[in-house]
Amino acid sequence: MTLVCLVAITMMWFPLGLFFVGTGDAKTCGMVSLCVGIVITIGGIISATGATPNLWDASILIAFGLLYLCVAHALLWGVENMKSVGNASMMLAILCAIYCLAYSVGFPAGLAKIAAVPYLAFMYATFVALLVAVWANCYGKLSGAAVGWILLVLNFICLVTPVFYLFLLGKLPF
Repeated sequence: MTLVCLVAITMMWFPLGLFFVGTGDAKTCGMVSLCVGIVITIGGIISATGATPNLWDASILIAFGLLYLCVAHALLWGVENMKSVGNASMMLAILCAIYCLAYSVGFPAGLAKIAAVPYLAFMYATFVALLVAVWANCYGKLSGAAVGWILLVLNFICLVTPVFYLFLLGKLPF
């Protein structure tokens, strides 16, 4: 389910990145964010409640889904003060930092039994950078264009590449 969710997220990050660099409109990006936020949140719930529950993946999927729903609300309703979106982004950055740490060293004895996976640690580190950039943008400290370019680049490095490596080659890039 996680790979399916990552493919859905690519469908949000790409137009949103282009929107922030000046191509596209807020309402359409908001609608895409709403649809993806719903899909990701449902995907997290399915991961948590399926035949073989995966609470580790489910937790972060639901957290991302909720952020995407906040982004959708802001874009669809024209929210002017984006600090609450930035605050949600910062909390998700903290969660991603914990996931990065977990994938860096591994935690084989816990409930989640996390193996050290360098590529996933790298992915979560880049998500931390992106989410801090979103927070900075929401507080007027970083341009939307910078966030847009980060979204576009990370879309291919952290979503498209690992998904298709896993689908087609059965492994992560490194």
